Amino acid sequence: MIGRALAASVLALQFAAAPAQAAPERCTPKKATMAIAESWAQRRLNVQRVWPLTTGRGVTVAVIDSGVDETHPQIRLSGKADLTNTGFRDCVGHGTAVAGIIAGQPRKDVPFHGVAPGVRLLSIKQVNGDRGDVALLAKAIKTAVDERATVINLSIDAPDTADLRAAVAYALEQDVVIVAAAGNLTKEDGTSAPSYPAAYDGVLSVGSATPDGGRSTFSNPNAVAVLGPGEGISSTWPLKGYQSALKGTSYAAPYVAGVAALVRSRHPGLTQLQVRRRITMTADGASGTGTGAGMVNPLLAVTAVLPSEQVAVAQPVPPPLPATVVRKAVPPDRRSMEVATVVAASGLSLAGIVMAAWAIVPMGRRRRWRPGSPPDLGRIDG
Repeated sequence: MIGRALAASVLALQFAAAPAQAAPERCTPKKATMAIAESWAQRRLNVQRVWPLTTGRGVTVAVIDSGVDETHPQIRLSGKADLTNTGFRDCVGHGTAVAGIIAGQPRKDVPFHGVAPGVRLLSIKQVNGDRGDVALLAKAIKTAVDERATVINLSIDAPDTADLRAAVAYALEQDVVIVAAAGNLTKEDGTSAPSYPAAYDGVLSVGSATPDGGRSTFSNPNAVAVLGPGEGISSTWPLKGYQSALKGTSYAAPYVAGVAALVRSRHPGLTQLQVRRRITMTADGASGTGTGAGMVNPLLAVTAVLPSEQVAVAQPVPPPLPATVVRKAVPPDRRSMEVATVVAASGLSLAGIVMAAWAIVPMGRRRRWRPGSPPDLGRIDG
């Protein structure tokens, strides 16, 4: 009963190894509402605190999904591709909601915005229903990399295949941050199984969090790196509307993908591995099985000073100077000092004699060298 209820209420794209199904005759996504309230997720993450530092500008994020409705007033696409040959419309709504969480443009009249509205947003449509072709998914990942995306969001649950493994490896080699939904529990007995591509090494796997920061009951606990808000979620929807009460790891992943874009924008020198480490190291902390490092924390992810990234390399010790550069101190020559003192004293004495002679000799010459008369002291009368 639990599995059936979750399967009915949790919107998540699933992929099978079979060929993609033909496009539906009608494009009829679930009806949208025209007004929504601010969600707890938006209040909890409070990404507007980060925007004075970065809004994700300069980073390209690819949404590989069911397409994106670019007519929505809060969606701004920089590029799009349709690998299904069914047109660019989002006939499911899933891709439009994911795109809005990542990069929805803020508006004064709507209490909704994305995490990183400054990014370049790419839409790569590779499914036109609730099931698709894994080979097409692998092609979409390679397409995103070739279009220079540096962050890829995969709100997808697929089986492990050689094509998918190779595509993920290709993206990681090109220094792309891959963020993927950890998957939703769909088995009736509640048991979990690995979900791909989230379970691959190097992928940032995201589980769903409740408002109190715990793991949602439907969130797959396998290989979770961090949590993102995943229930009671509001976002953009086709036909210029909105949906609220969305749930699933599909909607938790784009919150983390948006944070990854903020980090890449603020710290462009970090590798994809360093971006993943920064997000996990700054999360709010685990709160049970399947919660990874805990709820993603946008402000800390962008601003924290991590010692592992600040290791300074000491300057090499310069080689010693050659012995010939600095001369040894010469001991004082006392004999020379004594001689110099005697010579100086003799010189001063000689100078005194010369000066005296210069004053006395003229006087002697005037008196013809006769002695002078004694002074007249006067008489004393008796």
